[in-house]
Amino acid sequence: MTSQGQRRHFLSGRFRQADAPELVPPGAQPDFAELCTRCGDCVRACPEAILIQTDGALPTVDFARGACTFCGDCTVACPSGALLPERLPDWPWRAVIQTSCLSFQGITCRACEDACELRAIRFRLMTGGRSVPTLDQSQCSGCGECAFTCPAQAVRFDRVDPAVKETQA
Repeated sequence: MTSQGQRRHFLSGRFRQADAPELVPPGAQPDFAELCTRCGDCVRACPEAILIQTDGALPTVDFARGACTFCGDCTVACPSGALLPERLPDWPWRAVIQTSCLSFQGITCRACEDACELRAIRFRLMTGGRSVPTLDQSQCSGCGECAFTCPAQAVRFDRVDPAVKETQA
């Protein structure tokens, strides 16, 4: 059964995969949902315009609009303390390349590799001249540039436990 929010998104033309997580803004405290007043100051402060907020909901990151530079403007604009500048390095989301990637389908595309400044995405040559993407989670900042540039929308984001991030580094 779908929730009222999912129905509202569908009827307003805002489609989201049911299993796609809500990405809260960088710098979010663990109790972000309780602390956020939904004032929209962070959304207005974002120079990349990747934060969205609809119908009084919590602000979320939409990588279809662009990538995050982790500038911290949203955290500075937050009057409630739900977003804190010192929490920016704790952004827990990392990219995952799905099997819908064009390269997995035998179509040459390296848009994500070209977009990734940290070189977290590399392509491994396979037999037959194909290459497939590999992602180094320890190098990924979760900025979303790969998701923004992917023509197949084959990049999703998974939450990484901070303890796991530290052991990978």
